Amino acid sequence: MNIHDLVASRYSVRGYQPDRPVPKEILERILDAGRFAPSAKNLQPWKFLLVSSPDMLARVGGCYRGEWLRQAPHVLIVTGDRDAAWVRSSDGWNSLETDLGIAMDHLILAAHAEGLGTCWISAYDPAMLREVLGLRPNEEVFAITPLGYPSNPPETRPKTRKPLEEVVVFL
Repeated sequence: MNIHDLVASRYSVRGYQPDRPVPKEILERILDAGRFAPSAKNLQPWKFLLVSSPDMLARVGGCYRGEWLRQAPHVLIVTGDRDAAWVRSSDGWNSLETDLGIAMDHLILAAHAEGLGTCWISAYDPAMLREVLGLRPNEEVFAITPLGYPSNPPETRPKTRKPLEEVVVFL
């Protein structure tokens, strides 16, 4: 599948096959795609936490209201260290969210290319998740996604997006 088909066909999955774990080789390819994401000044201020143990899955699942997160055999959590990210000297802007957003996108697209489902989640309880994961003070959770084989066939309905003319300005 080429990159255009991959991007156009990716969708948010909200139902997983709980008894079908993802083989280690596939997980490693997905994680490697995140590792290869670009970051400002190549500082790579991220960590990818792959949750697979039943105990940790239950604890992480408690940080989000949706039941479907608890179906997935894996949950992928992207964290970052704000102090390790590049800072623009002219105004102090920190690249952490941009760097982590690119890495998360790489991970999600790689998972889709492998036939797996994901759903980018930011609506979790940050304090509870921080405690469950035992994060250091300088570590921040950026986003989480369930990771697994979808329980339903892929969505076939067309995506609703604004027309190109509405979102692009040629200068």
